[in-house]
Amino acid sequence: MTPEDVMTQGQQALQLALMIGAPLLLTALAVGLLVGIFQAATQINEQTLSFIPKVVAMAAVLVFMGPWMLRMVVEFTRRLIESIPAVVH
Repeated sequence: MTPEDVMTQGQQALQLALMIGAPLLLTALAVGLLVGIFQAATQINEQTLSFIPKVVAMAAVLVFMGPWMLRMVVEFTRRLIESIPAVVH
């Protein structure tokens, strides 16, 4: 296995991590921003008010995006396992 192959595999792994993490992080960011604006407008500073909506929204994203995320991880893992004979040879 050449250094270029290692770098390519590492780059693909990082891209996959970003693709899988982005929906959850963007959801948490958007909900946190909306709750923060609501708290600033109403002057309610309760910690659970920002935590619970984020958890609910992220759970909803996992329900809808979970199969896609799992499929992406399985495809990447399958490609890695299938490339083992080429690496060993």
